[in-house]
Amino acid sequence: MGAANESGVTEFELVGFWDLQPFHTPLFVSLLLTYLLILTGNSVILALVQSSPRFHVPMYRFIAVLATLEMCYTTVTIPKMLVDLLEGQNRISFSGCLLQIYFFHALGITEACLLTVMAYDRYLAICTPLTYPATMTTKFCLLLVVGCCTCGFACPLPEIILISSLPFCGPNRIEHIFCDFPPLFRLPCADVSGIIMTDFVIHASVILGPVFLIVFSYMKILTVVAKTQSPEGRQKALSTCASHLIVVFAFFGTTGFMYIRLTQSRSLQYERVIAVIYAVLTPLFNPVVYSLRNKEIQEEIRKITKFPNLSFKTWRHGSC
Repeated sequence: MGAANESGVTEFELVGFWDLQPFHTPLFVSLLLTYLLILTGNSVILALVQSSPRFHVPMYRFIAVLATLEMCYTTVTIPKMLVDLLEGQNRISFSGCLLQIYFFHALGITEACLLTVMAYDRYLAICTPLTYPATMTTKFCLLLVVGCCTCGFACPLPEIILISSLPFCGPNRIEHIFCDFPPLFRLPCADVSGIIMTDFVIHASVILGPVFLIVFSYMKILTVVAKTQSPEGRQKALSTCASHLIVVFAFFGTTGFMYIRLTQSRSLQYERVIAVIYAVLTPLFNPVVYSLRNKEIQEEIRKITKFPNLSFKTWRHGSC
């Protein structure tokens, strides 16, 4: 962390929820409960997939990896926010800030890649059902997951290296609820236009690239489904992807609003709301979607909890 020594800045002050001090207690309780629900919901999904042989198939292996990513993703930011709300001292070291940014983006990009792989899995299952078992083997699934992690943990490195070499000689106040690239770009006492462009290119690539591949996969799926003669067959094929599409829209929609832009917003409220949505609410949303919309997971939960009459008939059942 040589840049910190050269500039004299050894720590940053996060604005956090400073303007909402009268609401710090309910915010703390709400955030803590949300975090516990995220951990519990994703842990239940992970435990079900690991313990039940019926879930030892590629689709559920990817769901288990997604659940693990969500728990790690939220652990990077939420515990620090809880400590800040409790102690009222929103400070983070220079190296701690860079580490938080790195892991937050590494896990987020890994999730973007994984959602793309899940769309590819659905494409193979629906469009090439005869060769699907031979193609989507356990070894191939593992290679896809490793590829997602490699891409995710490599992409943020250029920006982290560039930022760590910049001089920070003035303000150290980050107008955000956690460390992130956009608010940090305002602090160096140097020209950051090149880094902002690099940030735009990287995030445009890791957001628009997966979105394009996902859309392409579902266009192929819709083409096959349109040729299906049976209405029941069409309904079953489409319902198997409904949960995945909901998660895709929630994840890429919020991250796109935050990161695909060349000019930085000066509105703390705007960035704080978007950050809460994609860093807190979306990870909570995912296990709810996959549990309430998945018939097989519902049946397994009913079997374990001994609630045979438990039903979610108001939801359209999906398989992924």
